[in-house]
Amino acid sequence: MADKTKNSGNPALRPALRKVLPLAAALLASVIPPAAAAAELNIPVLVPVTGFLALEGTSQRNGAVLALSDAPAGLKVESEVIDTGTAPEGAVTALERAAGRGTPTAVAASMLGTQMLAMLPLAEEYGVPLVTVSGTASITERGNPWVFRFFPGDGVTKTAHARYAVEELGKRRPAVIHQTTAYGQSGQAHLRDAFAKLGVEPVFEEGVDPGIRDMLPVLTKAMAANPDVLILHLHSGPTALFIRQAAAMGITVPIVAGSAMHQPSTAALLEPAELKGVCAESSASPVSGGTPELERFTADYRATFKTEPDAFALGQYDGIRMVLDAAAKGAETPEAIRDALAKSTYQGLAMTYRSDGRGNMAHSAVIVCYDGASRVPAVVKRYDTAAPP
Repeated sequence: MADKTKNSGNPALRPALRKVLPLAAALLASVIPPAAAAAELNIPVLVPVTGFLALEGTSQRNGAVLALSDAPAGLKVESEVIDTGTAPEGAVTALERAAGRGTPTAVAASMLGTQMLAMLPLAEEYGVPLVTVSGTASITERGNPWVFRFFPGDGVTKTAHARYAVEELGKRRPAVIHQTTAYGQSGQAHLRDAFAKLGVEPVFEEGVDPGIRDMLPVLTKAMAANPDVLILHLHSGPTALFIRQAAAMGITVPIVAGSAMHQPSTAALLEPAELKGVCAESSASPVSGGTPELERFTADYRATFKTEPDAFALGQYDGIRMVLDAAAKGAETPEAIRDALAKSTYQGLAMTYRSDGRGNMAHSAVIVCYDGASRVPAVVKRYDTAAPP
């Protein structure tokens, strides 16, 4: 049989080939679609990594960065980290800077309540979803459809905080020491309500500035009220300082702290013996172990950042992963991301997330406690509130 491929060199056949080849190419194009271009997302990370919230803010940043480092196939993600400091105007400037380079698809937004409150009007003006782990209750109480909180708000965590002290420890005379920031004031108000529902009235309440370097005065006043439990709602540094000075004074009254105390970075500031009997509320405790997926996250976090993850990192990771999951399913604009976060359910590593209609995505809290021999706490109690249907 003659080799037909040689006929392609026959001059007589060239006009026919010129007619047939374009038709064949068109037919193939109709059957085999061109490769889809990767969807391009812009997700800046605008969080405090300096100032009194540096420990918590760094964890938040790390969680967002880790989530963005492994985007689903078909997504191209651009991101930059901008330090917001701790002043409200720092967060506003950071959001304006990010938006000046093109409207972000979504933003990993500051966990500091005063900064979130300052960013909300701009988020609505620009039409940008803010994904945060701020615990300040009021950020989701202003009817802003662009904010999504992936850490349980004070209505959840402070209820768990008070219930554990009263129902599990059997205490009826709490002394409440809180921060004077918006975060601290929100926590104090919710603690007061939670204790009132349990038929308990604090014997002492006082706010302290996050810059205070000596807790002895407030400790002395609190103990003069004869409390049977010390309830803390402070940032990381002040929490460690309070517990260290309480241990130095030989105070044996149980301490149930806020979420800052669950952080490995806070525990690292204290000796294990100083932590004996100290408990804290949180949304999760990655270092305490759990599911294989959570343990993989913890291992990846350690390998990437050479430090231990906490619930702030995990919540921000889960929040950004929900954004990426929505984008992978076709939500590529800020409006589409907002709608997906508002209407979808997402199984994260810490919990199942679903909006309550106001942007509160997280509806569970845990209590962790230290045994005095290790800086790794054990999860001793979980509280689940009813998630929206």
